[in-house]
Amino acid sequence: MKFHTRKWVKPEDLNPNGSLFGGKLLAWIDEEAALYTCIQFNNQKVVTKFMTEIDFMSSAKQGDIVEIGMEVTKFGRTSICLRCKVRNKMTHETIITIENITLVNLDEDGKPSPHGKTQVEYVADRLKNL
Repeated sequence: MKFHTRKWVKPEDLNPNGSLFGGKLLAWIDEEAALYTCIQFNNQKVVTKFMTEIDFMSSAKQGDIVEIGMEVTKFGRTSICLRCKVRNKMTHETIITIENITLVNLDEDGKPSPHGKTQVEYVADRLKNL
């Protein structure tokens, strides 16, 4: 799994217990999944359709740096399925795992649209074709 994004846990990210608010972490994950998918599909119009069970394994506190990892588990006709893991950058302790996040590629009218992808494409591979 590749970890693409890092976030610094700041005071505004905390819950009343002084740990990272789960809703904030889920927003970061949803944004990262959407960005990852936009890059894969070369299309900014994608939506999150589904998330499986979310497993909170540990917490993060103010000052921690967390990193968000994504990997593709499946390409559908109009969708992509991702696995996510968030960990503490310094300790590598897992904070959360999500086995399946499904995002859908959309056309200009907001309807599901085939994306034509069957494997992960890296930016370096795209640059070779220019």
